[in-house]
Amino acid sequence: MTLEQNSSTHPLLPPTTEDQRFDWLRLLRSRRVGISTFYRLMRDHGSAAAALAELPDIARAAGVENYQICPEAVIHSELKSARAMNATLICRGDPTYPADLSDLDDAPPMLWVIGASDTLSKPQIALVGARNASSLGGRMARALASGLGEAGFVVTSGMARGIDTAAHLAALETGTIAVLGGGVDVLYPSENTKLAEDIVAQGGARISEQPMGLQPKARHFPARNRIISGMARAVIVVEAAARSGSLITARTALDQGRDVMAVPGHPFDARASGCNMLLRDGARLVRSVDDVIEALAPLSDQDKTARPELPLESAPSTRSLPELAKLHQSILDRLGPSPMGEDQLIRDLGASPRVVSPVLTDLELEGRINRQPGGLISRVI
Repeated sequence: MTLEQNSSTHPLLPPTTEDQRFDWLRLLRSRRVGISTFYRLMRDHGSAAAALAELPDIARAAGVENYQICPEAVIHSELKSARAMNATLICRGDPTYPADLSDLDDAPPMLWVIGASDTLSKPQIALVGARNASSLGGRMARALASGLGEAGFVVTSGMARGIDTAAHLAALETGTIAVLGGGVDVLYPSENTKLAEDIVAQGGARISEQPMGLQPKARHFPARNRIISGMARAVIVVEAAARSGSLITARTALDQGRDVMAVPGHPFDARASGCNMLLRDGARLVRSVDDVIEALAPLSDQDKTARPELPLESAPSTRSLPELAKLHQSILDRLGPSPMGEDQLIRDLGASPRVVSPVLTDLELEGRINRQPGGLISRVI
């Protein structure tokens, strides 16, 4: 069989049985099946079970010999770990799946959730910043998180040291979501173990798209950051160096059409240089929570009207599997161990960011490329 033989398109519907959820998970955990490929396979074959049956032939047609899909035992083990941790698997299209996240081309097909899943459907604001936060930065993060919580927003962050930790702590009573780079059951950094437990105990949630038990690595965090910004109405950066993960989150937020806000800092403080750069480039200046609420007022007005549903089949790339495979290879051919700018890569490819970004996420999750601060990408050799 050839990849071009099946050109039909099926609407993507969320799984309704445990067997279907098992197949979704097995398909996504199979080798070389990233997010774009997952959605393409689902559209071409109508179900995860049908896609799994065809996957070895599809891989062979793409030049991959002796391909084996993810063993059932691996999925049984992941589900067993999830049950032990009281984790819930929510799929794109489920009522509790974050609506704003579902708008993204590279929206995770599935998320593991520990805690209150209904928290994900509430309006969220992301609050991120430096791990080596200053005392003033921590105070500002706590004040913003507390004020946003009182205004009815859930505060979303990455449970890292510094600004993330301050934001989560201040929003415990009003609701906070921690998006993890590793498995939802892997508490990193370990010093935040009590914070992670308190988030769940007080009605918040921890979430991750990664397999249960996965230890986080550097390459997982940019992918994690797209979820933080993707779930939020806006991203606030409190402190960030000129080359930092927080700036990657801010840049991703802009690509996703989210508002980006920043707290100004002293020009001599390196921890403020990234925020000052964002303000120079047009981010909204934040002096207090009142500035944030004022900026978010139009968004709150929009929520009073019914939000149109985004057809699930319209979001992921409509490129065929051979075209996706060719784009994967074109990206890898242009990358080497020396970092290059993502903007330059997109220009060299002659493709739109909307097409390239989900593929870069796939390659990153597969461990074939590394994202670095400053919007740089390199190939893993």
